[in-house]
Amino acid sequence: MIVLGIETSCDETGIALYHTEKGLLAHALHSQIKMHAEYGGVVPELASRDHIRRVLPLTESVLHEAGLTLHDIDAIAYTQGPGLAGALLVGTSVAESLAFTLNIPAIGVHHLEGHLLAPLLEESPPPFPFVALLVSGGHTQLMRVSGIGEYELLGDTLDDAAGEAFDKTAKLLGLPYPGGPAVSKLAEMGRPKSLKLPRPMLNSGDLNFSFSGLKTAVLTAANNSARDDVSKADIAHAFQEAVVEVLTAKCVSALEQYGLDRLIVSGGVGANKRLREALDLAAKKRGFAVFYPRLEFCTDNGAMIAFAGAMRLKNAAPGNHGFTVRPRWDLAELAAP
Repeated sequence: MIVLGIETSCDETGIALYHTEKGLLAHALHSQIKMHAEYGGVVPELASRDHIRRVLPLTESVLHEAGLTLHDIDAIAYTQGPGLAGALLVGTSVAESLAFTLNIPAIGVHHLEGHLLAPLLEESPPPFPFVALLVSGGHTQLMRVSGIGEYELLGDTLDDAAGEAFDKTAKLLGLPYPGGPAVSKLAEMGRPKSLKLPRPMLNSGDLNFSFSGLKTAVLTAANNSARDDVSKADIAHAFQEAVVEVLTAKCVSALEQYGLDRLIVSGGVGANKRLREALDLAAKKRGFAVFYPRLEFCTDNGAMIAFAGAMRLKNAAPGNHGFTVRPRWDLAELAAP
């Protein structure tokens, strides 16, 4: 089965073709970062309009790269939610229209399930069950994953997610959009141990997260930086170390509490170099294995949607191609296919 994946949940248009026996055939991605940078963040209406411009040309490009035509496609998977409503409508309407025309199944995929399963696209995917750290956009969650659609929420963010904290810290430090990569780059120039920031909920006894207090501590440090002889790079370094320590400790606790020895990390913050170093070190010390998607699949992409769709389309059939989008959608609501 060949599945076309379409991702348009926010500010990246992702298209991919996945073969259930041969794996990923081709994929393409257009990022809107340059367009939104002028405004310091994503402008939903501009995002939607850009998806309209990009989705069909990218689909044609991916088909050409794979040496296929639309009539070779057996099914279409698209991001139904969560995300920006207008952006989701673009991918959804294109996917359902194509599926109706070609008389093939189409299925709406949960964006976070796509991220959750992205490491399974790699050559040596982890077997079920495993613990998953999902650090994508407004989400920081720990999940016990027993199979496709078998997700148990172990811990969640109580306020700001890690990604949000990175973005807000970037604004406090006067760094450009997107904030996460900018903070990480600046952190490399910071002096270790020049500043100590709090580790929220590090010893809470549960697997939940909270990063709003850390953001407030960054604001205080930034206001006092001249007096305390602390640079923006020092603050960025201290902030990143605090986030990484909390995420690593909670992952280790989750593995120990549930008796598992496999961890996957997915989502945009999963590309953070310092986080990967810390998790790799913890894995070596404590004897568990950690799996990541390749860097290009940490951010939003069509490959993860095509793969997640393929896992759920095995029993699907052509049917009603009316559709809705789900800008808010709890991952825990999903059931096994």
